Amino acid sequence: MLRGVATISIYAEDHEAASAWYTELLGLEPYFRVPGYHEWRVGDHEDELGLIDAAYAPPNALGEPGGAVVQWHVDDLEAALARVLSLGATPREPVTERGEGFRTAVVVDPFGNLLGLMENPHWLEVQARGATAR
Repeated sequence: MLRGVATISIYAEDHEAASAWYTELLGLEPYFRVPGYHEWRVGDHEDELGLIDAAYAPPNALGEPGGAVVQWHVDDLEAALARVLSLGATPREPVTERGEGFRTAVVVDPFGNLLGLMENPHWLEVQARGATAR
């Protein structure tokens, strides 16, 4: 039934500032822009990250960071964590060993969204095979 993540959507009250921040973090411009919505294609699979102006958020969607944490694979967790912190993110969960090469950290971006970073050997194995895990 679920075939993969189509778009990860996050909200920001200052949409333009958030767009600039993610453009800096990702090192690329959004490929799609309409008023109140910008979207980037990120990484090896061109996963979609959508940034939505908070004016369009569902009721009670904003507030304290919480809910699902999207873990983005990175090749060097400490370097990636240092980069997002240098751009103004704040620590939420420190680097944590999860077992057998799995390590994570979570930050809160300057706009109140959770951003997970992960070293994930399974993700690397799937990439090496050129297939999706089942």
